[in-house]
Amino acid sequence: MLNETTFADDDVATAPVACGNSKSGAHRPAQHCAGYSMRSACMPQTLNAQELTRFDSIVSATRLIKRGDSLYRANDTFQSIYAIRSGSFKTVVMHRDGREQVTGFHLAGEVLGLDGVCTEHHSSDAIAIEDSSVCIIPYALLESMCAESKRLQQQVLRMMSGEIVRESSLMMLLGTMSAEQRVAAFLLNMSSRMKARGYSAAEFNLRMTREEMGNFLGMKLETVSRMFSKFQRDGLVQSHGKQIRIVDLDQLGRV
Repeated sequence: MLNETTFADDDVATAPVACGNSKSGAHRPAQHCAGYSMRSACMPQTLNAQELTRFDSIVSATRLIKRGDSLYRANDTFQSIYAIRSGSFKTVVMHRDGREQVTGFHLAGEVLGLDGVCTEHHSSDAIAIEDSSVCIIPYALLESMCAESKRLQQQVLRMMSGEIVRESSLMMLLGTMSAEQRVAAFLLNMSSRMKARGYSAAEFNLRMTREEMGNFLGMKLETVSRMFSKFQRDGLVQSHGKQIRIVDLDQLGRV
């Protein structure tokens, strides 16, 4: 299924993490983001005390991003990566005709900005879908520390590998799955991410709109709504607005 897509529930939205460089929002001194991120999915939990202190020293600041504002824009110069401390984001690219294509959703504990490593410019917009905060990790300093810490280097490589897997998973999702399978895969992916962070795998809130979900999945809003209605009729899912409860996880996985 998908590897990267995500959404936060109320608890996850306030979970702390590690960080980057932004185009909007208040800029604040770093608040020991690294210490938090060591306990998150972003960074390794195996760094020793000296490595942890060094990592903490390169986290330059935290930044608040209001709903609808951008963390960075396509073609912005790449300088930092960002760990989401709270809230959630969508990444977006623009078609030549001006249409918006959602390429992913990201929540607290995830890292944004790795798309800029290759060309030294970001390839997408990162837009907050709720009031959010990030920590800022200057990439040059992170590279320098990776040269000194094999464990950190391995984790950064894993994150980059995850981006490759995400892209290939998206191609499979949009190219080979039915509408019903796409929505099921979307919900199962979010469920597994919640479980990995110690939260309920069965009950959570979707932060994105149904329209944004459909945009990501390559489906019309009406089709997304129809799939949710079908899952409810089949006893697989209960939906109340953005609140989701997966009733039969195994059966949903067999869709």
